[in-house]
Amino acid sequence: QVRLVESGGGSVQSGGSLRLSCAASGYTYVNYCMAWFRQAPGKEREGVSVFCSDGRTYYTDSVKGRFAISRDNAKNTLDLQMNSLKSEDTAIYYCAASEYIVGRKFREEEYNIWGQGIQVIVSS
Repeated sequence: QVRLVESGGGSVQSGGSLRLSCAASGYTYVNYCMAWFRQAPGKEREGVSVFCSDGRTYYTDSVKGRFAISRDNAKNTLDLQMNSLKSEDTAIYYCAASEYIVGRKFREEEYNIWGQGIQVIVSS
């Protein structure tokens, strides 16, 4: 059974940094995408960043230049380095994974494996 577990969330002041990590157990697909989504209070869940097995990475416009996604195949983890954090980055962050390289990278319907989510709070 595939399981995703997020870690690294917490509270930070505006301008600070956090590093999220997603540990994937039982996830052994060769062709896949893994992603970070987030849901802010009162808003819909949105895609933040995606890593696919072809080496391509994707970022939503609001985090470009501030966030960096990376994948460690040996450890089977997906990390999200978040720098220059803003109050609008406050949200619950979810790790998600697919069983193939998805076409619509930021559509949550493309991903069938999800973590429980982890809170990130950025105070101004």
